[in-house]
Amino acid sequence: MRFQLLGPLSVTDGCDVVVLPPAKPTSLLAALLLRPGEVVPTDRLLEAVWGEKQPATAKSALQSCVLRLRRLLARYGIAERLVVAVAGGYRLSADAETLDLLHFRRLAAEASAAGESELPMLRTALGLWRGPLLANVPSELLHRDEVPRLAEQRMRVLERVCEIQLAQGRCSEVLVDLWEATGAHPQHEGLSAQLMRALYGSGRQNEALAEYRRIRGRLRDELGVDPGPQLQALELAILRGEELRGLPRGRATEPAPALPAPAAPAAPPGPAGSPGAPTGAPAGHGTANGGPGGIVSADDAVGPAHAGRAVPLTAPARPALAAPDTTGADAVLAASGPAGASPAPRLPRVPGFTGRADETAGLVAHLSRTELAPGGPEPVLAVVSGGPGMGKTALALHAAHLVADRYPGGAALVSLTAPDGRPRPVEEAAAELRALLAPGASRGPCLAVLDDAMHPDQVRDLLSGTSSVTGRGAVVVTSRRRLAALVATHGPAVLHLGALPRQESHALLTRVLGRQRVAAEHAAARALTDLCGHVPLALRIVMARLLTRPAQRLADCATWLRRDLPARLALPDDPRLSVPLILDGALRRLPAPLADAHLRLARLNGQLTVPDAAGALAVPETRAEELLEQLLDRGLLDEEQPGLLRMNTLFRAHALHRGTRAGEVAQALLPVARHALPSGAT
Repeated sequence: MRFQLLGPLSVTDGCDVVVLPPAKPTSLLAALLLRPGEVVPTDRLLEAVWGEKQPATAKSALQSCVLRLRRLLARYGIAERLVVAVAGGYRLSADAETLDLLHFRRLAAEASAAGESELPMLRTALGLWRGPLLANVPSELLHRDEVPRLAEQRMRVLERVCEIQLAQGRCSEVLVDLWEATGAHPQHEGLSAQLMRALYGSGRQNEALAEYRRIRGRLRDELGVDPGPQLQALELAILRGEELRGLPRGRATEPAPALPAPAAPAAPPGPAGSPGAPTGAPAGHGTANGGPGGIVSADDAVGPAHAGRAVPLTAPARPALAAPDTTGADAVLAASGPAGASPAPRLPRVPGFTGRADETAGLVAHLSRTELAPGGPEPVLAVVSGGPGMGKTALALHAAHLVADRYPGGAALVSLTAPDGRPRPVEEAAAELRALLAPGASRGPCLAVLDDAMHPDQVRDLLSGTSSVTGRGAVVVTSRRRLAALVATHGPAVLHLGALPRQESHALLTRVLGRQRVAAEHAAARALTDLCGHVPLALRIVMARLLTRPAQRLADCATWLRRDLPARLALPDDPRLSVPLILDGALRRLPAPLADAHLRLARLNGQLTVPDAAGALAVPETRAEELLEQLLDRGLLDEEQPGLLRMNTLFRAHALHRGTRAGEVAQALLPVARHALPSGAT
């Protein structure tokens, strides 16, 4: 048997893994494993297990806990006497074969002398880490003292891995690791320096300078200091276009045209990006961007000026925390370009996108298929579908940035829905797409993001009318509908986004609001995510509200929401961030009988069968089944299991609320709401 400490504390026999329950014996085991072979003093074990609230008979309580631990280990075939009582404390012996922490340390130590094998050995060491450290260990002491120490050990190995790849000239390959690492550690100057070097070595000079502005703004805002000499010297070298030490000669290619950041009002702190991120910056949602400074979410707010532009794809840049510096790096870069040349536009950024890991990996793999090699006859096609507020466009843009190097011909984002909510004429969208992609098509494959498709025929006609432009490239289609007819005829990769899993919603709330604030009101935090239906847009709004009210209790926020849900899931300073407005717009797209069926079905308990629906709608079962299928297709229902559908609790609350509220959302607000994403899609 083997102990796994680098993640949730677990035991494995090499095939099956058992995650130990969050109990006192688990805390005791973790405290012993963190110091393998050493005598851990009784006082430290008591504090690790009970914290400040130690029992009156501490010694006997610890002995009892040791006995429980031995019995737990025996249950998994581990010798009870592995935990040994010695003078002053207890000891647990382990080696690199029985404890992943020691295996990690051995690999890291031996790698430095392994020559060409150093990189794969370090990669193997990093592969031993399986998630949040000690996630199932309820010990404040260990999380305070030990987790940061272990995280630093991993960080040193990751920095070395990135340094090796940079020295080998593999700048583009190392970007994914560095985006993730700087997202999780936004104040780490060493990682930011590596990211700047990797971007510069990939020919992305303007993005390297944007990363410098990001960390400079962060350090000034949060610590009141400027970046250290290393980062300052690196910025100057990049501004001068110098060859960087540590990158192979010739790797720093000719800088891309400058892109001064567009002026925009500051957005409130919230999941659209870090505090102070420009309004209109979309964001991901999920699991990696830690702390209140690295806000994450899923439904986007991208300025409409970005929609419909052909651009070279770039890796996602971190949101700048300071105001755009129009007199510094961008001005120098702009001056270095051809006289009169316009700065190249880029796709809307997705700063700090995290989560949806499986969906992202699947979409990136599909867009990186080998058929993109010269001579491939048809564009690679993918469909990303999901209900309102699920973050379809954010995922599509994020994946597009991650496959940037595959599409030297550029990319275009084109909306297939007009501002009034009607489908755009195919001829109009096709003409826009041709105009955007044609100039770069000679340089190589292009990528088109067709946003908010309303019918399969829109996409089919657009593909046939622009095949000479898209050619060997790729097309990503986002839609609230599942586009089954398109899937049947064109066989694209299909991704359907539903609400977040409950654990991921809670983890997101914890990362954004802070472990201490959420742990203090664990039940209220769960209630908040449930009230939001685990819909990313709703979570984003709630987190923004709580971040701007640091003294507000989570329980008070939940009570306030319950009194008028979902009307209160809106931000007063931005009408685009409103759950009722988005869902009202979704209902307006439906034929009247279907919208009426949705409102009436909400009166049931949230779980729907064909007979139940037929009774509620007073129609034959065949008609009820047809209506349920149409609501499922439009993302307003989910299939829980064959024959059983479910209405998201938030969507149901909106439908019930709409049936009782007075008046309607002002029609004039609808075009404004559609600018919440590049095309208004959600």
